[in-house]
Amino acid sequence: MNDAPVIGVLALQGDVREHLIALAAADAVARPVRRPEELAELDGLVLPGGESTTISKLAVLFGVMEPLRARVAAGMPVYGTCAGMIMLADKILDPRSGQETIGGIDMIVRRNAFGRQNESFEAAVDVKGIEGDPVEGVFIRAPWVESVGAGAEVLAEHAGHVVAVRQGNVLATSFHPELTGDHRVHSLFVDMVRANRTVESL
Repeated sequence: MNDAPVIGVLALQGDVREHLIALAAADAVARPVRRPEELAELDGLVLPGGESTTISKLAVLFGVMEPLRARVAAGMPVYGTCAGMIMLADKILDPRSGQETIGGIDMIVRRNAFGRQNESFEAAVDVKGIEGDPVEGVFIRAPWVESVGAGAEVLAEHAGHVVAVRQGNVLATSFHPELTGDHRVHSLFVDMVRANRTVESL
């Protein structure tokens, strides 16, 4: 297990514990991250769900927004779920006042597109690159992707809307795979981190 990649979960708000469990199940060394200096020790990072405006403002407050942008721009693998997807979008269709993104995927997202909290739902989602049965997607005040640029690859759709996207080392889903006990999406991300670490070591 010495070659296990070290993957952080941004622990400012949201379902941090569930991501830590899922990453550990996918054979990564998982740790919560709150400070800029902790970013330097990581091979990859997960941005959890929560409230995207709050996470954005806390990231600025804790001094991690700019270091995060720099690491993502430099090629560090990052995976965002729900609010994390919004954080990784180059553009938000209806941003709240003061809301910033890290960027990394050439896409436009719509916040809370699938409805309010009481309209949350689960649905089977076929995700490109995940073998076997569809992934059970948990959608909680979930965004969807309005449009993607040429550099972004659509991995999944639900009800005619894009709900999973990848661009290079950056992965994002509208839904929460960490809540289902199915760790295949996290395993896909861990594989991305391993591949990137191999390339960097050459």
